[in-house]
Order: sequence, then C-alpha cells, then structure tokens
Amino acid sequence: MSTIQLNAPDGAIDAFLEMPTGPGPWPGVVVLHDGMGLTEDARNTVRRLAANGYLAIAPNLFARGRVRCVPAVLREVLTNREGRTSRDILAARSYLADDTQCTGRIAVVGFCLGGGFALLVAPKGFDAAAPFYPSGSGKYAEMLRGSCPVVASYGALDPLNPGRGPKLERVLTEYGVDHDVKVYPGVTHAFANETPAEPLLRVTGLGYDSDATADAWRRIFAFFDTHLN
Repeated sequence: MSTIQLNAPDGAIDAFLEMPTGPGPWPGVVVLHDGMGLTEDARNTVRRLAANGYLAIAPNLFARGRVRCVPAVLREVLTNREGRTSRDILAARSYLADDTQCTGRIAVVGFCLGGGFALLVAPKGFDAAAPFYPSGSGKYAEMLRGSCPVVASYGALDPLNPGRGPKLERVLTEYGVDHDVKVYPGVTHAFANETPAEPLLRVTGLGYDSDATADAWRRIFAFFDTHLN
C-alpha cells in the first residue's frame, strides 16, 4: 500500500492506494472511511478490495484537520448538498479513471459517514455504490435520482438508521435502479468495522459481527462482478 497526494479542487489531500497483484487493468473502488478517520480498519478495507482484484483508493476526508473538517463534512452529508468532501471523493474517482491500470469502471464503498457520502455521490459517475449503515438525512428520494446500482447493508438494531433499509429499497425500486439491500438481524451500527471501542461493544453483545460482515462482502463482490466487470 502506498500513500499518495491526491489533487482535489480544494487543495491536495493524502490518500491510500493499493493495487492487486497480477496483470491489470482492474476495476476501481473508492473507499470512504467512517467518522473515526482513515484508520487501520479503513486501510484493511482497501487491502480486502485489492486482494479481490480491485484497484482501491481511500481519500483522507479529514486531511485538512479533524476539528476544521468534521462540522463541514457533517453539514454536507446531512443536507445532501455537494461541497468540499464530495469534490474530494470525485477527485479520487478521477484519479482512478485516469490510471492506465484501471478499466474505467469504478465503484464507491463507504461506512457510516462514508456510507452517507457513498449514496450522495452515487448519481455522480460511479458504476456501483456499496454503503454500509449510511449516516445522513435519510432523504433518499432527494439524492438518488439518476443513481448507479446500489448494494447496501444495514443492521436491524442500528439506532441511527431506523427503518432506512426498507426505505432505501422502496426509493431504488421506484427509480428503477438495480439494487441489493439487506438488513441484518441481531447486529447494530458498525457491525462490519473493527474499532478501538470493540472490547466495550462486545460486552454489550454488539459490535463487529464476522458472519454478517462476511455475507455483506459476498453480496458486494457478486454485485461488483455484475456491474464492474
């Protein structure tokens, strides 16, 4: 994995890039981290995608300073209005599209905050979007007209997304967007992330769930096989 400087409209930011082994070109995936930032967990997602044959990049959405970035990032995802973070994400997409080792077919994967942005940019040139428990306003009808295909994963016990899995499915069906939306029983927010809070969450019986995570990735890779290859 290498750290690169990504030239975005609002100034350069850092990003992690990982290439698969073997001959390219490969489809690309932009990975959007959660509110914890570009952690080892986010880097592991980049590695997972590369190991499965995708050229993967994770832009640091807090590169300009967490204190400065977080309020603006949250405003953007909660109001469904394109701003600096969306431009950073689209710059990451452009970086992959310009790489001769990329086929030009590009998806976006995001977790929590990043999942909200994965839906927000789904109509903006991506070929597939895979949000995990996306945070945001939940106003899917506003943001998803003209969306790319979506494979989404929610936890039934997630207090941040009550009823939003079925709501997303209804909107995508109405818009005629190919989709796979699944709500996993018995798991909550961040079930697919291994965070520093994991020991505490495990005491409550919640937190990372290996079975739900494995199934979500199985669905994502099958969906990507259809829409990226």
